[in-house]
Amino acid sequence: MRIAYVCTDPGIPVFGTKGASVHVQEVIREMRARGHEVTLYTARTGTHRPADLADLTVHTVPVRANDPASREHCQLEVSHRIAQMVRDQGTDMVYERYSLFSAALAEITPSLGVPGVLEVNSPLIDEQRRHRHLADEALAWELLRLQVTGATSTVCVSDPVAQWVRDALTRAGHAPGSDPAGRVRTVPNGVSVRRIQPQPEDPERVVVTFVGTLKPWHGVADLLEAASLSHGGWQLRVLGDGPEMTSLTQRAATLGVEVDMRGAIAPELMPAHLAGSAIGVAPYPDLGGQEQQYFSPLKVLEYMAAGLAVVASDVGQVLQLVGDAGVLVPPSDPQALAEALDALAADPARRSDLGRRARRHAVEAHSWSSVVRTILEPVETTREQ
Repeated sequence: MRIAYVCTDPGIPVFGTKGASVHVQEVIREMRARGHEVTLYTARTGTHRPADLADLTVHTVPVRANDPASREHCQLEVSHRIAQMVRDQGTDMVYERYSLFSAALAEITPSLGVPGVLEVNSPLIDEQRRHRHLADEALAWELLRLQVTGATSTVCVSDPVAQWVRDALTRAGHAPGSDPAGRVRTVPNGVSVRRIQPQPEDPERVVVTFVGTLKPWHGVADLLEAASLSHGGWQLRVLGDGPEMTSLTQRAATLGVEVDMRGAIAPELMPAHLAGSAIGVAPYPDLGGQEQQYFSPLKVLEYMAAGLAVVASDVGQVLQLVGDAGVLVPPSDPQALAEALDALAADPARRSDLGRRARRHAVEAHSWSSVVRTILEPVETTREQ
Protein backbone atom coordinates (compact mmCIF):
# COMPACT_ATOMS: atom_id res chain seq x y z
CA MET A 1 0.00 0.00 0.00
CA ARG A 2 1.26 3.48 -0.85
CA ILE A 3 1.04 5.76 2.20
CA ALA A 4 1.36 9.54 2.10
CA TYR A 5 2.68 10.64 5.51
CA VAL A 6 1.90 14.35 6.03
CA CYS A 7 3.37 16.67 8.70
CA THR A 8 2.85 20.39 8.07
CA ASP A 9 3.90 21.54 11.56
CA PRO A 10 6.79 24.01 11.09
CA GLY A 11 7.87 23.31 14.67
CA ILE A 12 8.71 19.68 13.94
CA PRO A 13 11.89 18.95 11.97
CA VAL A 14 11.04 15.41 10.90
CA PHE A 15 14.75 14.54 10.89
CA GLY A 16 15.47 16.27 14.19
CA THR A 17 16.24 15.27 17.78
CA LYS A 18 13.05 16.24 19.64
CA GLY A 19 10.48 13.69 20.74
CA ALA A 20 8.05 14.59 17.96
CA SER A 21 10.81 13.97 15.39
CA VAL A 22 11.53 10.54 16.87
CA HIS A 23 7.79 9.79 16.76
CA VAL A 24 7.53 10.60 13.05
CA GLN A 25 10.59 8.52 12.19
CA GLU A 26 9.53 5.47 14.19
CA VAL A 27 6.02 5.38 12.72
CA ILE A 28 7.46 5.58 9.20
CA ARG A 29 9.96 2.81 9.98
CA GLU A 30 7.22 0.49 11.14
CA MET A 31 5.03 1.30 8.14
CA ARG A 32 7.93 0.33 5.87
CA ALA A 33 8.63 -2.77 7.95
CA ARG A 34 5.03 -3.84 7.28
CA GLY A 35 5.77 -3.70 3.54
CA HIS A 36 4.20 -0.32 2.74
CA GLU A 37 5.70 2.29 0.41
CA VAL A 38 5.85 5.59 2.30
CA THR A 39 6.28 9.08 0.90
CA LEU A 40 6.82 11.90 3.39
CA TYR A 41 5.36 15.39 2.84
CA THR A 42 6.59 17.92 5.38
CA ALA A 43 7.01 21.60 6.15
CA ARG A 44 10.41 21.13 7.80
CA THR A 45 13.04 18.48 7.10
CA GLY A 46 15.74 18.88 9.74
CA THR A 47 19.42 17.96 9.60
CA HIS A 48 19.67 14.58 11.39
CA ARG A 49 18.42 12.19 8.73
CA PRO A 50 19.13 8.62 9.87
CA ALA A 51 20.88 6.21 7.52
CA ASP A 52 17.99 3.73 7.43
CA LEU A 53 15.67 6.45 6.08
CA ALA A 54 18.14 7.75 3.47
CA ASP A 55 16.08 6.23 0.66
CA LEU A 56 12.75 7.65 1.90
CA THR A 57 11.13 9.94 -0.68
CA VAL A 58 10.61 13.35 0.95
CA HIS A 59 8.80 16.43 -0.39
CA THR A 60 9.38 19.62 1.61
CA VAL A 61 7.16 22.70 1.36
CA PRO A 62 8.46 25.18 3.97
CA VAL A 63 6.40 27.67 5.95
CA ARG A 64 8.04 31.04 5.24
CA ALA A 65 6.55 33.66 7.54
CA ASN A 66 7.57 35.38 10.76
CA ASP A 67 4.62 36.96 12.57
CA PRO A 68 2.00 34.55 14.03
CA ALA A 69 -0.93 35.58 11.81
CA SER A 70 1.14 35.25 8.64
CA ARG A 71 2.50 31.89 9.77
CA GLU A 72 -1.01 30.56 10.30
CA HIS A 73 -2.07 31.66 6.83
CA CYS A 74 1.13 30.33 5.31
CA GLN A 75 0.75 26.94 6.99
CA LEU A 76 -2.74 26.57 5.55
CA GLU A 77 -1.37 27.42 2.10
CA VAL A 78 1.39 24.83 2.57
CA SER A 79 -1.23 22.21 3.43
CA HIS A 80 -3.16 23.10 0.25
CA ARG A 81 0.02 22.68 -1.81
CA ILE A 82 0.86 19.36 -0.18
CA ALA A 83 -2.69 18.11 -0.72
CA GLN A 84 -2.40 18.94 -4.42
CA MET A 85 0.96 17.16 -4.63
CA VAL A 86 -0.52 14.02 -3.10
CA ARG A 87 -3.52 14.15 -5.41
CA ASP A 88 -1.24 14.53 -8.43
CA GLN A 89 1.10 11.72 -7.39
CA GLY A 90 -1.57 9.39 -6.04
CA THR A 91 -1.69 7.34 -2.85
CA ASP A 92 -3.64 4.48 -1.29
CA MET A 93 -3.86 6.07 2.15
CA VAL A 94 -3.17 9.36 3.92
CA TYR A 95 -1.59 9.45 7.37
CA GLU A 96 -1.37 12.96 8.84
CA ARG A 97 0.16 14.09 12.10
CA TYR A 98 -2.32 16.72 13.28
CA SER A 99 -0.99 20.26 13.22
CA LEU A 100 -2.59 23.66 13.47
CA PHE A 101 -3.93 25.15 10.24
CA SER A 102 -3.74 22.11 7.97
CA ALA A 103 -6.57 20.79 5.82
CA ALA A 104 -4.49 18.30 3.84
CA LEU A 105 -6.14 15.04 4.88
CA ALA A 106 -9.64 16.46 4.51
CA GLU A 107 -8.82 17.64 0.98
CA ILE A 108 -7.09 14.44 -0.19
CA THR A 109 -9.31 11.62 1.06
CA PRO A 110 -12.59 12.52 -0.69
CA SER A 111 -10.94 13.49 -3.96
CA LEU A 112 -8.97 10.22 -4.23
CA GLY A 113 -11.50 8.04 -2.43
CA VAL A 114 -8.84 6.69 -0.05
CA PRO A 115 -8.83 6.16 3.73
CA GLY A 116 -7.14 8.64 6.04
CA VAL A 117 -5.74 8.36 9.56
CA LEU A 118 -5.31 11.51 11.65
CA GLU A 119 -2.85 11.25 14.54
CA VAL A 120 -3.44 13.72 17.39
CA ASN A 121 -0.64 14.03 19.94
CA SER A 122 -1.81 16.94 22.08
CA PRO A 123 -4.54 19.59 22.39
CA LEU A 124 -2.55 21.89 20.11
CA ILE A 125 -5.07 24.72 20.06
CA ASP A 126 -5.04 24.99 23.85
CA GLU A 127 -1.23 24.75 23.91
CA GLN A 128 -0.83 27.44 21.27
CA ARG A 129 -3.18 29.80 23.09
CA ARG A 130 -1.52 29.20 26.46
CA HIS A 131 2.17 29.09 25.59
CA ARG A 132 2.59 30.93 22.29
CA HIS A 133 0.24 33.06 20.18
CA LEU A 134 -2.94 32.09 18.38
CA ALA A 135 -4.23 34.68 15.93
CA ASP A 136 -7.25 32.87 14.43
CA GLU A 137 -8.59 30.44 17.01
CA ALA A 138 -11.97 30.04 15.27
CA LEU A 139 -10.24 28.82 12.10
CA ALA A 140 -8.08 26.43 14.11
CA TRP A 141 -11.17 24.77 15.62
CA GLU A 142 -12.91 24.67 12.25
CA LEU A 143 -9.93 22.93 10.63
CA LEU A 144 -9.64 20.40 13.47
CA ARG A 145 -13.27 19.41 13.02
CA LEU A 146 -12.84 19.28 9.25
CA GLN A 147 -9.82 16.99 9.54
CA VAL A 148 -11.45 14.62 12.06
CA THR A 149 -14.63 14.43 10.01
CA GLY A 150 -12.60 13.59 6.90
CA ALA A 151 -10.57 10.87 8.61
CA THR A 152 -11.46 7.19 8.55
CA SER A 153 -9.86 6.97 11.99
CA THR A 154 -8.46 9.50 14.46
CA VAL A 155 -5.87 8.06 16.83
CA CYS A 156 -4.95 9.99 20.00
CA VAL A 157 -2.01 9.32 22.30
CA SER A 158 -4.09 9.48 25.49
CA ASP A 159 -7.67 9.42 26.75
CA PRO A 160 -7.59 13.15 27.66
CA VAL A 161 -6.52 14.03 24.11
CA ALA A 162 -9.23 11.79 22.67
CA GLN A 163 -11.82 13.49 24.88
CA TRP A 164 -10.55 16.90 23.77
CA VAL A 165 -11.19 15.92 20.14
CA ARG A 166 -14.65 14.54 20.92
CA ASP A 167 -15.55 17.68 22.85
CA ALA A 168 -14.55 19.80 19.84
CA LEU A 169 -16.92 17.80 17.66
CA THR A 170 -19.71 17.91 20.22
CA ARG A 171 -19.55 21.70 20.48
CA ALA A 172 -19.83 22.07 16.72
CA GLY A 173 -22.17 19.20 15.93
CA HIS A 174 -21.62 17.00 12.89
CA ALA A 175 -23.58 15.55 10.02
CA PRO A 176 -26.14 12.89 11.04
CA GLY A 177 -24.80 9.41 10.41
CA SER A 178 -21.19 10.47 9.96
CA ASP A 179 -20.29 9.94 13.65
CA PRO A 180 -16.67 11.14 13.51
CA ALA A 181 -16.54 11.07 17.31
CA GLY A 182 -17.15 7.33 17.17
CA ARG A 183 -14.03 6.92 15.08
CA VAL A 184 -11.77 8.60 17.67
CA ARG A 185 -9.68 6.13 19.68
CA THR A 186 -6.70 6.07 22.02
CA VAL A 187 -3.40 4.50 20.96
CA PRO A 188 -0.52 5.43 23.32
CA ASN A 189 2.98 6.11 22.05
CA GLY A 190 5.49 3.33 21.54
CA VAL A 191 9.22 2.73 21.71
CA SER A 192 11.79 1.00 19.52
CA VAL A 193 12.74 -2.11 21.44
CA ARG A 194 15.16 -3.01 18.64
CA ARG A 195 17.06 0.29 18.64
CA ILE A 196 17.08 0.66 22.43
CA GLN A 197 18.40 -2.36 24.33
CA PRO A 198 19.41 -2.93 27.96
CA GLN A 199 23.07 -2.22 28.71
CA PRO A 200 25.20 -2.74 31.85
CA GLU A 201 25.27 -0.07 34.53
CA ASP A 202 28.40 1.98 35.02
CA PRO A 203 30.40 -0.14 37.51
CA GLU A 204 31.83 2.91 39.29
CA ARG A 205 28.76 5.08 39.87
CA VAL A 206 24.95 5.04 39.85
CA VAL A 207 23.90 7.21 36.90
CA VAL A 208 20.45 8.82 36.98
CA THR A 209 19.49 9.96 33.47
CA PHE A 210 16.93 12.45 32.22
CA VAL A 211 15.98 12.57 28.51
CA GLY A 212 13.95 15.39 27.00
CA THR A 213 13.63 18.96 25.82
CA LEU A 214 14.56 21.47 28.51
CA LYS A 215 11.21 23.19 28.94
CA PRO A 216 9.34 24.02 32.18
CA TRP A 217 6.77 21.24 31.89
CA HIS A 218 9.48 18.55 31.97
CA GLY A 219 10.45 19.38 35.55
CA VAL A 220 14.25 19.52 35.31
CA ALA A 221 14.31 22.41 37.80
CA ASP A 222 12.69 20.10 40.37
CA LEU A 223 15.25 17.43 39.48
CA LEU A 224 18.12 19.81 40.24
CA GLU A 225 16.50 20.71 43.56
CA ALA A 226 16.19 16.98 44.33
CA ALA A 227 19.88 16.49 43.56
CA SER A 228 20.74 19.28 45.99
CA LEU A 229 18.62 17.62 48.69
CA SER A 230 20.02 14.14 48.07
CA HIS A 231 22.26 12.32 50.53
CA GLY A 232 24.37 11.24 47.56
CA GLY A 233 25.15 7.95 45.89
CA TRP A 234 24.18 8.92 42.35
CA GLN A 235 25.30 11.15 39.48
CA LEU A 236 22.92 13.11 37.24
CA ARG A 237 23.08 12.99 33.44
CA VAL A 238 20.83 15.19 31.25
CA LEU A 239 20.31 14.33 27.59
CA GLY A 240 18.58 17.19 25.80
CA ASP A 241 18.61 20.86 24.97
CA GLY A 242 16.05 23.63 24.96
CA PRO A 243 15.15 27.15 26.06
CA GLU A 244 15.94 26.44 29.73
CA MET A 245 19.49 25.19 29.14
CA THR A 246 21.20 28.39 30.31
CA SER A 247 18.99 28.96 33.36
CA LEU A 248 19.23 25.31 34.43
CA THR A 249 23.01 25.29 34.04
CA GLN A 250 23.19 28.41 36.20
CA ARG A 251 20.81 26.93 38.76
CA ALA A 252 22.90 23.76 39.01
CA ALA A 253 25.99 25.87 39.69
CA THR A 254 24.16 27.88 42.35
CA LEU A 255 23.00 24.69 44.06
CA GLY A 256 26.45 23.12 43.80
CA VAL A 257 25.02 20.19 41.81
CA GLU A 258 27.29 18.40 39.35
CA VAL A 259 25.42 17.54 36.15
CA ASP A 260 26.64 15.80 33.00
CA MET A 261 24.79 18.03 30.48
CA ARG A 262 25.17 16.48 27.02
CA GLY A 263 22.82 18.64 24.94
CA ALA A 264 20.63 17.47 22.06
CA ILE A 265 21.14 13.85 21.02
CA ALA A 266 20.29 12.45 17.59
CA PRO A 267 17.84 9.53 17.96
CA GLU A 268 20.27 6.98 16.52
CA LEU A 269 22.86 8.01 19.12
CA MET A 270 20.50 7.79 22.09
CA PRO A 271 21.39 4.17 23.02
CA ALA A 272 25.07 5.12 23.30
CA HIS A 273 24.24 8.04 25.60
CA LEU A 274 21.91 5.92 27.74
CA ALA A 275 24.73 3.40 28.22
CA GLY A 276 25.85 3.10 31.82
CA SER A 277 22.60 4.49 33.23
CA ALA A 278 20.96 2.78 36.18
CA ILE A 279 17.81 4.88 36.68
CA GLY A 280 15.66 6.87 34.26
CA VAL A 281 13.88 9.88 35.76
CA ALA A 282 10.78 11.77 34.59
CA PRO A 283 10.13 14.56 37.14
CA TYR A 284 6.98 16.06 35.59
CA PRO A 285 5.65 19.01 37.62
CA ASP A 286 2.08 19.60 38.73
CA LEU A 287 0.51 21.49 35.83
CA GLY A 288 -2.79 22.14 37.58
CA GLY A 289 -4.61 18.82 37.62
CA GLN A 290 -4.75 15.50 35.82
CA GLU A 291 -6.63 16.99 32.87
CA GLN A 292 -3.46 18.96 32.05
CA GLN A 293 -1.31 15.80 32.03
CA TYR A 294 -2.43 14.63 28.61
CA PHE A 295 0.88 13.45 27.17
CA SER A 296 2.09 9.93 26.41
CA PRO A 297 5.70 10.20 27.60
CA LEU A 298 8.27 8.90 25.14
CA LYS A 299 11.10 9.30 27.66
CA VAL A 300 9.48 6.86 30.09
CA LEU A 301 9.08 4.28 27.35
CA GLU A 302 12.71 4.72 26.30
CA TYR A 303 13.85 4.15 29.88
CA MET A 304 11.77 0.99 30.02
CA ALA A 305 13.13 -0.32 26.71
CA ALA A 306 16.66 0.31 28.04
CA GLY A 307 15.85 -1.84 31.08
CA LEU A 308 16.24 1.03 33.54
CA ALA A 309 14.47 1.35 36.84
CA VAL A 310 12.09 4.30 36.45
CA VAL A 311 11.41 7.09 38.92
CA ALA A 312 8.64 9.38 37.69
CA SER A 313 5.96 11.78 38.83
CA ASP A 314 2.55 10.21 39.36
CA VAL A 315 0.73 12.14 36.64
CA GLY A 316 -1.24 11.42 33.49
CA GLN A 317 -0.53 8.08 31.82
CA VAL A 318 2.68 7.38 33.74
CA LEU A 319 1.17 4.83 36.14
CA GLN A 320 -0.57 3.08 33.24
CA LEU A 321 2.73 2.78 31.35
CA VAL A 322 5.08 1.96 34.20
CA GLY A 323 2.92 -0.34 36.29
CA ASP A 324 5.09 -2.30 38.73
CA ALA A 325 8.31 -1.45 36.88
CA GLY A 326 9.09 1.80 38.62
CA VAL A 327 8.65 4.17 41.54
CA LEU A 328 6.15 7.02 41.37
CA VAL A 329 6.39 10.20 43.45
CA PRO A 330 4.13 13.24 43.85
CA PRO A 331 4.71 15.92 41.19
CA SER A 332 6.57 19.12 42.13
CA ASP A 333 8.01 17.51 45.26
CA PRO A 334 11.83 17.59 45.08
CA GLN A 335 12.19 16.09 48.57
CA ALA A 336 10.13 13.01 47.67
CA LEU A 337 12.03 12.72 44.39
CA ALA A 338 15.39 12.89 46.20
CA GLU A 339 14.33 10.21 48.69
CA ALA A 340 13.14 7.86 45.93
CA LEU A 341 16.36 8.28 43.95
CA ASP A 342 18.52 7.84 47.04
CA ALA A 343 16.69 4.64 47.99
CA LEU A 344 17.07 3.11 44.53
CA ALA A 345 20.70 4.18 44.25
CA ALA A 346 21.41 2.24 47.46
CA ASP A 347 19.55 -0.91 46.35
CA PRO A 348 21.10 -2.58 43.27
CA ALA A 349 18.96 -5.69 43.61
CA ARG A 350 15.74 -3.68 43.44
CA ARG A 351 17.07 -1.64 40.49
CA SER A 352 17.82 -4.85 38.63
CA ASP A 353 14.36 -6.29 39.33
CA LEU A 354 12.57 -3.09 38.24
CA GLY A 355 14.72 -2.87 35.12
CA ARG A 356 13.85 -6.43 34.05
CA ARG A 357 10.14 -5.73 34.56
CA ALA A 358 10.42 -2.46 32.61
CA ARG A 359 12.06 -4.12 29.62
CA ARG A 360 9.46 -6.89 29.62
CA HIS A 361 6.58 -4.38 29.68
CA ALA A 362 8.17 -2.36 26.86
CA VAL A 363 8.58 -5.43 24.63
CA GLU A 364 5.20 -6.98 25.35
CA ALA A 365 2.97 -3.90 25.37
CA HIS A 366 4.69 -0.79 24.02
CA SER A 367 6.79 -1.57 20.95
CA TRP A 368 6.33 0.68 17.93
CA SER A 369 5.58 -2.48 15.97
CA SER A 370 2.48 -3.19 18.07
CA VAL A 371 1.43 0.49 18.08
CA VAL A 372 1.58 0.87 14.29
CA ARG A 373 -0.12 -2.50 13.82
CA THR A 374 -2.99 -1.31 16.03
CA ILE A 375 -3.28 1.91 14.02
CA LEU A 376 -3.09 0.39 10.54
CA GLU A 377 -4.81 -2.97 10.85
CA PRO A 378 -8.36 -1.61 10.41
CA VAL A 379 -7.33 0.07 7.14
CA GLU A 380 -5.26 -2.92 5.97
CA THR A 381 -8.07 -5.35 6.74
CA THR A 382 -10.63 -3.24 4.86
CA ARG A 383 -8.38 -3.11 1.77
CA GLU A 384 -7.93 -6.89 1.81
CA GLN A 385 -11.67 -7.58 1.86
